[in-house]
Amino acid sequence: MTIRFGTRGSVLARWQTNWCVNLLKEKKVDHKVVVIETSGDRLLDKSIANIGEQGVFTKEIQSALLRHEIDVAVHSLKDLPTEPVAGLVLASVPKRDSFRDVFLSRKATVIEKLPKGSRIGTGSLRRKTQIVHRFGSLFQIDEIRGNIETRLRKLDQGEYDAIILSEAGLIRLGLSERINSFLEPPFFLPAVGQGAIGLEIRLDDLHTAKQIAPLGDAPTFAAVQAERAMLQKLQGGCIAPIAALGSIEGEMLVLRGRILSLDGKMMFETTLSTSINNDPNLLGIDVANELIKMGADTILAEIRQQRLS
Repeated sequence: MTIRFGTRGSVLARWQTNWCVNLLKEKKVDHKVVVIETSGDRLLDKSIANIGEQGVFTKEIQSALLRHEIDVAVHSLKDLPTEPVAGLVLASVPKRDSFRDVFLSRKATVIEKLPKGSRIGTGSLRRKTQIVHRFGSLFQIDEIRGNIETRLRKLDQGEYDAIILSEAGLIRLGLSERINSFLEPPFFLPAVGQGAIGLEIRLDDLHTAKQIAPLGDAPTFAAVQAERAMLQKLQGGCIAPIAALGSIEGEMLVLRGRILSLDGKMMFETTLSTSINNDPNLLGIDVANELIKMGADTILAEIRQQRLS
């Protein structure tokens, strides 16, 4: 039986899908790759936060899955909304690559040495607000859309003095030599699920679940489950600057969560842990509740109010 993998058409999305497929080839699993255009790929003139809906890079692929046109939806996990879709389940998460964000520039090797007023390109509220929280108004931070190749071209052509990207994406495309330096904790926390690939299937498709099971990595799955549970509890989606990092440390699952205001002036953060034998979703909910106690609910209310006005 042939397993059909659905993916976006970007070079990175195709790489991620082919990587999964190649691992299954070793187990003699027949496969087919189906490319699906998403609304996020079409609406390149708008920021993700302003498109006004979740799942801009996933919902068309999920629809194809529900229509039985594909058997596995391959997602960059940071793009997959935490709200469940009836009839679908996140069945497997392979071992996570680097979670880090990276700094690329024509003018400096590290962000701290960028000249005042430099133009930094990023399409992420999370990245923007973390920069502003640390550096204030020192830099001009502007929207940038497009795939990795497009963003690199805009940097090379001088449209931006620096851009912020995911290390995992650059590594997968063989472009790690473009990295100037790393943005990592405690300064930077990644997006929920950053660096991880999520394989989604139909809930009742036990055959496909069995076939893709060898691709899964239990520690990665636990870490991203905790991160996603935190995000779902906060109900921030793509509208709020929310960051998280789950990690396995010995026999403990540790989750660090963070939320910032849109102007970057306020930031709330907490870290909790639990045994790796416990439900990681409960850890995510606990971290979210701690952030709410600190004031995350106020930030989220203000953001929702701004979107309505």
